[in-house]
Amino acid sequence: MQKMMSYMRSAMERYNMIEDGDRIAVGLSGGKDSVVLLHCLARMRLFYPKKYSLTAITVDPCFSGKETDYTALEELCEKIDVPYVIKRTEIGQIIFDVRKEPNPCSLCARMRRGALHDLVKEIGHNKLALGHHMDDAVETFMMNLLNEARVGCFSPVTYLSRKDIHMIRPMVFARESDCARVARVESLPVIKSNCPADGTTERQNVKELLTFLEKDYKDVRYKILGAMQRGNINGF
Repeated sequence: MQKMMSYMRSAMERYNMIEDGDRIAVGLSGGKDSVVLLHCLARMRLFYPKKYSLTAITVDPCFSGKETDYTALEELCEKIDVPYVIKRTEIGQIIFDVRKEPNPCSLCARMRRGALHDLVKEIGHNKLALGHHMDDAVETFMMNLLNEARVGCFSPVTYLSRKDIHMIRPMVFARESDCARVARVESLPVIKSNCPADGTTERQNVKELLTFLEKDYKDVRYKILGAMQRGNINGF
């Protein structure tokens, strides 16, 4: 837990993610990464020098037309004294049942982001914290390189001028394995995704490629992140 918060504080200070008085909405999907992000940000309220408030927000895609049971997340939020808002949508049905998208992930992600941004504005917050970690950043960089022949990634901090909100990613220096360890040690609730495409995505393919490369090129993910920082790729 201390190690994770150290990674987060380093990123928060390097990229000036948080200012005094920020009202931060934490995107809570129910996966281990977002749950760990919320848990750590709630703990860091006690000692971080810049004071901020938190609200956890969930956009439920309602895959197969069914509402996801987030009771465990509601109980966690009550325990750590964080308000929790759930927005039910028809995103799952639109993607899989109406449009029958052969490659659903990109459109689904855009629709979910749009719903999250709208919800942040609805509750009157000025920042949205997302649980992307270092593995996500490196995988995104590689996906853009291999599939689109371009160099790029998401940014640690992004300003959305249309909505007048900032997206921040405090866990960009942490590994996915760090998130898994914190979730396990802290006994945090994790909600399994009901997405029909879960585990069969292009991101999974790139994750496996990087794991394969790691056998011959030690710390390849750290090296790619270092190259992104030296090249100032998307503000890294």
